[in-house]
Amino acid sequence: MIKLAISGCQGRMGQRIMALALQEKVFKISALLENKNRPDVPLLSHNIPVNFEDAALKGSDVLIEFTTPEATLEHLKACCQYGLNMVIGTTGFTKAQMTQIKKASSRIAIVFSSNMSVGVNLVFGLIRQAAQITGKDYAITLSETHHIHKKDAPSGTAKTMAEIAQQYSKTKVKDIASIREGEVIGDHTITFESSADMISIHHHAKTRDIFAQGSLVAAKFLSKKKKGLFNMQDVLGLT
Repeated sequence: MIKLAISGCQGRMGQRIMALALQEKVFKISALLENKNRPDVPLLSHNIPVNFEDAALKGSDVLIEFTTPEATLEHLKACCQYGLNMVIGTTGFTKAQMTQIKKASSRIAIVFSSNMSVGVNLVFGLIRQAAQITGKDYAITLSETHHIHKKDAPSGTAKTMAEIAQQYSKTKVKDIASIREGEVIGDHTITFESSADMISIHHHAKTRDIFAQGSLVAAKFLSKKKKGLFNMQDVLGLT
């Protein structure tokens, strides 16, 4: 049984991760973390205590984190201290913050991905293939749309799509358009365009469960790892 800790347990992602984890016998929710400054945080969630201190992580096996870069790095320190592996779905890190994550992976096992969705990671593979074939003959543009609450722009997923396209096409992505409206969970489109044709690869997220489900798959993957930095391509065997 995997003793699972969830950070940001009262957020949208945290609640869905908790609900899905409770349906799987392989998981036991051992700790719930929340920001003490968040209004109206309950003492219990699904009869499990909600904690504000990182010490609550002690004794867990894996922490799943979908919060802010600052909170994630604080919890990363605690995971190193208490020997927890970590699934990081948080986006918006600076290069310096990413360096801290990479450094921590020499002590614990970490799955870091800008998008935990199985479908999006299949899209990453399609982009790699398209970029290899089209090369410098096609101009590449990206667009992404998310809900108005999302703070980082472009999204972490869009940045990853651009990085893959640039790496394998040897061409700079011409533009990334970011739109924030309504309660859109996540739409991403990458377009390869020449004078003769246009190729578009699109992913539409219908529910946040795709990210929650992917994070639980990653947590299972980490239960067999001691240390190292992995992504969802590694988790799904797509590398």
